[in-house]
Amino acid sequence: MARLGISIYPEHSDLQEDIAYIKKAGGYGFKRIFTCLLSMEGKSRETVIEEFKARADAAHQAGLEIITDVSPAVFSRMGITYEDLSVFGEMHVDGIRLDEGFDGMKESLMTYNPQGLKIELNASTQLVYVANVMDHHPDKSKLITCHNFYPQQYTGLSLEHFNRCNGVMKGMGLKVAAFVSSNAPGTYGPWPVNEGLCTLEMHRFTPMDFQVRHLFATGMVDDVIIANAYASDEEMAACAAVNPSILTFGLELEKELTPLEQKILYYEPKHVVRGDLSEYMIRSTWPRVTYADEPLPAANTRDLKRGDVVILNEGYSKYKGELHIVLKDMPNDGRKNVIGRLPDYEHVLLDYIEPWKVFAFREVR
Repeated sequence: MARLGISIYPEHSDLQEDIAYIKKAGGYGFKRIFTCLLSMEGKSRETVIEEFKARADAAHQAGLEIITDVSPAVFSRMGITYEDLSVFGEMHVDGIRLDEGFDGMKESLMTYNPQGLKIELNASTQLVYVANVMDHHPDKSKLITCHNFYPQQYTGLSLEHFNRCNGVMKGMGLKVAAFVSSNAPGTYGPWPVNEGLCTLEMHRFTPMDFQVRHLFATGMVDDVIIANAYASDEEMAACAAVNPSILTFGLELEKELTPLEQKILYYEPKHVVRGDLSEYMIRSTWPRVTYADEPLPAANTRDLKRGDVVILNEGYSKYKGELHIVLKDMPNDGRKNVIGRLPDYEHVLLDYIEPWKVFAFREVR
């Protein structure tokens, strides 16, 4: 089941503000929290335990699990060994993410920890390393993976590398998480650099709900986590409204819609791609049957560009009421009303169209 998550950074935040954010996330239906031990330097073991325990308890009360980022350096600093992970039990966290690995055998043995902690591996690099862990027969029910996020602009993953990594992880039967970035002012992560905090470079500075829709559209991401804190209420509500099972396009309207065009755009039960897929357009044909007897006059019939969304008007006789998403530029003979277009960043979602795929729209303002 696809899930949404948030991130908190106790080294840089106020406890009560974190708890309020956690409660808000729980109210929106978010299910997990990423947090970080890597930047918790200069504090005693006891202080770190208490700070994390307070946040973990708040997370559990709000229905979220909490996983913290660690490394061999953190283990050394806090006197932790791979044979004894009890300190994380004292923190009340649900798992640890290994930002850097050990030797394969240690990670495997960690999955059998008596505290029942999940062990999360880095999904962005060292694919052979993850395979090595799997070769040591871990408890797969406790092993998951998560991509990195990238604070520095132009350093995020390419979509090609992301897909390759995910293919390897899913081929081993492992769950995958990835990060998206809030665009709210004043957000921050674990480090001073603040140029967005996403996994995919192509997502940087794009609307956060689009980032979420894209990751779910790949079909290879189980959890999507907001990497920077704190996301705005508007962003969280938009992400919570995403249905991971439906390919949803953001649409900029180009004209004032008639009541019938409005009903066709947000057609229920749902738009479905025809099985005989065209290279020029995506066709949803059921609305033409539902609204066969309603008038649909011509309006805004300019020539068509990739990403345009059109509804066939009454000049098209029996085809009136069909909705199309244009895939290739073409002329318009006056029988197609252009109601809007997909912003350029949304065009990548067209790559996930398949015959019989269910799809929908949400307006971009």
